[in-house]
Amino acid sequence: MTESKRAPLPHDFHPPVPSFTVVSEDLAAGSELGDGQLRAGGNHSPHLRWEGFPKETKSFAVTCFDPDAPTGSGFWHWVLFDLPASVTELPPGAGGGKFEGLPAGAVHARSDYGSKEFGGAAPPAGERHRYVFTVYALDAEKLGPDSEASPAVVGFNLRFHTLARGHLIGEYESPAQG
Repeated sequence: MTESKRAPLPHDFHPPVPSFTVVSEDLAAGSELGDGQLRAGGNHSPHLRWEGFPKETKSFAVTCFDPDAPTGSGFWHWVLFDLPASVTELPPGAGGGKFEGLPAGAVHARSDYGSKEFGGAAPPAGERHRYVFTVYALDAEKLGPDSEASPAVVGFNLRFHTLARGHLIGEYESPAQG
């Protein structure tokens, strides 16, 4: 997929808001996802830490979205919300398994894999895709939806409750077959 044909990011359709910093010990901006973040490599969500968000933040949401998926609507790999404002870091693997490192009350909605956890990258062979890890600073302690909500419903609620957001983009290309 050429740069000029790249799909927009999910928050390109939301009102502009201030940004803040999101970093990871597992992923540098624009770098290749690690083996652990792949569907075939264990579906381990990366470490994420954020700072510089508004002081009036009441909770956070974290998503991972592949805008380059050949679906016409992208692909949601992770939808997590109702993280307390005191939580500014998630350890590696917090998005799955025993959910170690997630605070009580955090809610996973289902991903486009159909599971309520982080699902790793698995683009079609020979395609390079972007994986947009976004942290949203929200104006409410509870976003509203429950764990049965679709990513679209969560996104609708994020549109109206986001004070600021930051993101980190990694990439991955599945080896070409043949």
